[in-house]
Amino acid sequence: MKPPNPEIATPDGQKTDWLEVVRQNVANLRFGSVQITVHDGRVTQIESIEKTRFVATRDDGVQSQK
Repeated sequence: MKPPNPEIATPDGQKTDWLEVVRQNVANLRFGSVQITVHDGRVTQIESIEKTRFVATRDDGVQSQK
């Protein structure tokens, strides 16, 4: 098994280290996920999904029953 090639070409033709792209995406997230897509043993795509979380309180339109 050969080691993974850490370089990928971006759409503008520049070579970049995919591990660095993953690190940057993770560093920029508070909540979410980073997904790495692999085809034939090569990284072809990296996606970041950011989630925004809201904390609900009891008086946000929810009527309590007493």
